[in-house]
Amino acid sequence: MLRIDDAFARLRASGKKAFVAYVAAGDPSLERTLEIVQVLERCGADIIELGLPFSDPLADGIVNQMAAGRALEAGATTAGVVQLIRRIREASQIPLVLFTYLNPVYAYGFERFHADAAAAGADGVLLLDLPPDEDGLNAELTIRSGLQRIRLIAPTTPPERMRTLAASSEGFIYYISREGVTGAQQTLASNIGSQVAEIKAGGCTTPVCVGFGISTPDQARAVAEAADGVVVGSAIVRIIEQHGKSPDLAVKLTEFVKPLVDAVKAV
Repeated sequence: MLRIDDAFARLRASGKKAFVAYVAAGDPSLERTLEIVQVLERCGADIIELGLPFSDPLADGIVNQMAAGRALEAGATTAGVVQLIRRIREASQIPLVLFTYLNPVYAYGFERFHADAAAAGADGVLLLDLPPDEDGLNAELTIRSGLQRIRLIAPTTPPERMRTLAASSEGFIYYISREGVTGAQQTLASNIGSQVAEIKAGGCTTPVCVGFGISTPDQARAVAEAADGVVVGSAIVRIIEQHGKSPDLAVKLTEFVKPLVDAVKAV
């Protein structure tokens, strides 16, 4: 069941763009993360990225680093996140992508991780520190077991490599709109439209979603005009940091996320 592909097919048929929300699984607890995913879906999120807690998240800015730390301190584990996915699937079919680093996957067992996550109901995995070139050098790294492999493309990626990555892409391509680590920004990169066009220039039909730094409805709308989807992470994680243990978390999340979703859907 390719939930990611189905979601983009529905969006394309209705002329809409995707809203992809990132949260750190286990922040402030796995139980609360279940509630957070439910709130995000009610707000209109089309895909959820679940960050797998890791002690050395080198591609993440301070907001997501601290969220991973809180999740680990609260007892979140890879097995616990797999169980969380099972619980999400009891009431929802929203596409779920695991956003992670290679270390926790290897510690769990590379093949076992893919098999267990897929069986639980995950749809894709984004391995931040696994270069695509490595797939062909180690047979173990080619294992999919039902998880679509989401590819990253950055502003520094040469055009030829963009085409190579696009050709092997599944689900959607995550285009990083700026260099550096994750985190909300005051302004957007000026070349998002041209970079998305470059990715698609070779005939790529995989949807391109843009993230890194998006935190306001105006920014979300501008990105949606240039891409197939918008990814918002650190700004949502910040709301969870501020209100994660409060009884009004659902209200605060809705107040922040719903205008972002509405801006994306208005394009």
